[in-house]
Amino acid sequence: MLTQEQNELLTRVGPGTPMGETLRRYWIPALLDWELPAPDCAPLRLRLLGEDLVAFRDTSGRVGALDERCPHRLTSLWLGRNEENGLRCVYHGWKFDVTGQCVDQMNEPRPFAAKIRTTSYPVAEAGGVLWVYMGPPEKQPPPPDFAWTRVPEAHRVVTKVVEECNWLQALEGGIDTSHAPIMHRMLRPNASQPGIPVSDAFVQGSAPTLEVDVTDYGYRYFGARSLGSGEQYVRGYHFVMPWTQLRPAGRGVQNRTHGHHWTPIDDRRCLVWNWYYDDAVPLGKGEAGPEETGNVFGADVDVENGFRSVRNRSNNWMIDREAQRTETFTGIVGINTQDRAAQEMMGPIVDRTREHLGPADRAIIAARKLLEEAVRAVQDGGDPPGVAPTYYGLRAAETTLPPGADWRADLIPKMDPGA
Repeated sequence: MLTQEQNELLTRVGPGTPMGETLRRYWIPALLDWELPAPDCAPLRLRLLGEDLVAFRDTSGRVGALDERCPHRLTSLWLGRNEENGLRCVYHGWKFDVTGQCVDQMNEPRPFAAKIRTTSYPVAEAGGVLWVYMGPPEKQPPPPDFAWTRVPEAHRVVTKVVEECNWLQALEGGIDTSHAPIMHRMLRPNASQPGIPVSDAFVQGSAPTLEVDVTDYGYRYFGARSLGSGEQYVRGYHFVMPWTQLRPAGRGVQNRTHGHHWTPIDDRRCLVWNWYYDDAVPLGKGEAGPEETGNVFGADVDVENGFRSVRNRSNNWMIDREAQRTETFTGIVGINTQDRAAQEMMGPIVDRTREHLGPADRAIIAARKLLEEAVRAVQDGGDPPGVAPTYYGLRAAETTLPPGADWRADLIPKMDPGA
C-alpha cells in the first residue's frame, strides 16, 4: 500500500513535478522511425510527459523535437512547412532548425532571428525508434543501446499502442509475473482464442515464489514454480529503470527475448512499446511468439487513429462472455489487450491506499521503492539508476530443472553476461 502522497509522487509526470523531472533524465522512446520516413516529410505532433511537441526530419535527415507552439504567436508548428533544413511556421514565416534556433523571419523588416530560440530536445535513433531526451543537457546519458536495438532490422519487431491509464499502472501490470498464467491462460486445448496452453509449465506450476536482486540498473527478478513432477520452472526477468521490462519469449524458444517500455504521455495515458527479437535468425513476416499470437506485433492497433487499440474501453475490449466461459480465462482476444483491460479498468490513476499486497507482489514493491529513491537522488543533485550503460547486453531467460538444482547458477549467466 502507498500513501496518497507517495501515489501522487510516483504518478504525476508533468514539467516541474519530482517524478517528471526524474523521468526526463532518461531517453524516452517517442516515435517509430517510419513515422518520419524521409527528409522534409510532414511533421508529427507528439505528447511526452505532459508536454506537446512537434517532431520533424529536416533536409539533411536530422530529427528535431520542438515545443509545438511557435514562440511568436503560439500557433502550432505542426502546421508548418518542412523545408530547407527547418520547420517554417505558416502564420508569419518564422523558421526553426532542429536545435530550436530561429533562422528566418519572413514578416520582420529588421529580423532578430538570432535572439529567438524555442525549446528543443535531442533525438537519437536506435533500433528503428526515435528517442527523445528531455532533461538537463549536462546530464544527458549515453544513447539507448538495449540488446534489441543492436540486432539487424530483420531480426526484430517493434510496435506501440496507447494505454488509457497512468504509466505506473501499466508498468506494474507488466512486471507482475504472478498474474500471467492465470489471466492469460486458455481453458482447453485448441481454443479459438489465443492464450497460454493449459498444458504449459507456466500454467501447470504452483503459485510462484518471487526473488528480487537489486542492481545498479534496477533489478533482475525471478518467479520460481514447482511442477507436479518435482521439477522447478523458473522465469527470469529484468526491470531496467524507469520503465523497461525484459522477459522470456516463450517455453522452448531459443535466442529470443520479448520486452516492453511503458512511457508516459501525461498523467492519464501512456504508450506501451512492445518489442521482440531473435539473435540468430530473421523473423518471418508477421511472426509472433507462441503466447502472443500476433498481438505484440500491432494486430490490435489502429495506427491511423493515433495508435489506439481497436479493442478499448469504449467497446469493452470486445469481451466475449461465451468464450470466457469455455475458451479463455478473460474472453478478450490478445494477451496485451487483456493486460490493458485490467489496468484501464482501475481508472486513470488507481488509489493505491486501498490495495493489499502480498509476497507475490515483490517486484511491484521493489519498483516503487527504486522510483522513490530515484526521485530523491535527482532532488539531491545525483543521477538516478539506469542512466549508465550497465543495462547493455541484458536478456531474459527461463529454465526447467530437477528438484534441488541451483536455478540461479543456470539462469543468471544467460541473463547477464557480466554478473
